Amino acid sequence: MIPHARNLTEGWPLLGLITLILLSLTVAMFLVAGGDTDGLRSAIRLTARTSLALFLASFLASSLIRLWPSEPTRWLRRNRRQVGLGFAVSHLIHGVALVLLVRRDPVLFWQLTNLGNIISGGTAYLLIAAMAATSFNRSAAWLGPRAWGWLHWSGAHFIWISFMVTNGKRVPMSLWYVLPVALLVAALGLRLASRYGAFGRGRGALRHS
Repeated sequence: MIPHARNLTEGWPLLGLITLILLSLTVAMFLVAGGDTDGLRSAIRLTARTSLALFLASFLASSLIRLWPSEPTRWLRRNRRQVGLGFAVSHLIHGVALVLLVRRDPVLFWQLTNLGNIISGGTAYLLIAAMAATSFNRSAAWLGPRAWGWLHWSGAHFIWISFMVTNGKRVPMSLWYVLPVALLVAALGLRLASRYGAFGRGRGALRHS
C-alpha cells in the first residue's frame, strides 16, 4: 500500500477521511437529486444507510476479531473508535438534513414522521452524542470504566433497536428494507455467538487445565 494512503486509513486521519467522504457523497446526492426538498430527502436516505453501515462496523468490531482473527478484523478493532465517531458524523449530517427539511417543508416533514419518532430519535441522538464525547482517553478516564462500559453497551443496543424499528416498519412499503433488518439481526447473532462462544471455550480450557 502507498505509505500516504496507509496513513489515511489508520487512527485519526481515518476519521478525517470518513468525514470527507460522507460530506462529498451527501452534497453530490443533494445536487444530483435536484436540490431543494427532493435533494434533502435523498441526502437523508443516503446518510441513513451510511450511518447503518458505520454503526454495524463499530458494533461488530470486537466480535469479528474473536470469531475470525485476521488482518481486516484486527484493522477494524484497532480503528473501532474512529469508525464509531464516523457513525456519529454520519448521523450528525443526517440530523442536519432533517432540520433543513423541516424548515423547508414542515408539512411534508410531519407527513413522514410523528412525535413518537421524534422522541425515540432524539433519545438516540443524545446517546450518540454522549458516546462520541466519551470516545476520547481523557473523557473516558473522567467517566470511569464501569460507567463508560454501561453507557456504551446500553447506547449501542438502544441504537440497534432504533435501527430495527426504523427499518422494520418500512418492510411493508418496500421489501428492500428486509436487507437492513437481516443485517441487524445477523449482527446481534454474531455478538451473541462471540460472547457465549468465548465463554464456552473458556470453561472448556478450565476443565482441561
